[in-house]
Amino acid sequence: MASKAVLSIVIRCPQCGANNRVALDRLRQQQAPVCGQCKAPLPLPAEPLVVTDQSFPSEVERSALPVLVDFWAAWCGPCRMIAPVIEELACEMAGRVRLTKLNLDENPLTARRFGVSSIPTLLIFKDGREVERLVGVRPKTEITRRLQRWL
Repeated sequence: MASKAVLSIVIRCPQCGANNRVALDRLRQQQAPVCGQCKAPLPLPAEPLVVTDQSFPSEVERSALPVLVDFWAAWCGPCRMIAPVIEELACEMAGRVRLTKLNLDENPLTARRFGVSSIPTLLIFKDGREVERLVGVRPKTEITRRLQRWL
């Protein structure tokens, strides 16, 4: 008898520190997850996750969810302009899309690997591969529309 694979994410409990596997279907149905160990409410990933050269493969390429990676730098004015939009989308799309940020000055290997030469650059990954690329500041509606294609 074949079993259906359940897509999930791991959320660390802020109370007891236990790692909890939460089914994505449950999050999509707006069911609030609780810790399996201490029963405390689990926070939804509502802010962009900071990724590095080291964490990129596990957090982006092996994600069960589509992932948007914001390649940015602290000195970049347009990057600072788009940052609030990325934060809003992280809240609005929690459980459906994973939003991440990669500082290209601190993580040049990943930026080089994907040929990122202008910032901000937003890459969308699905099933571990790049499927969309947006360069420069884009309106929230356009970013949302592009992400919706991959849900």
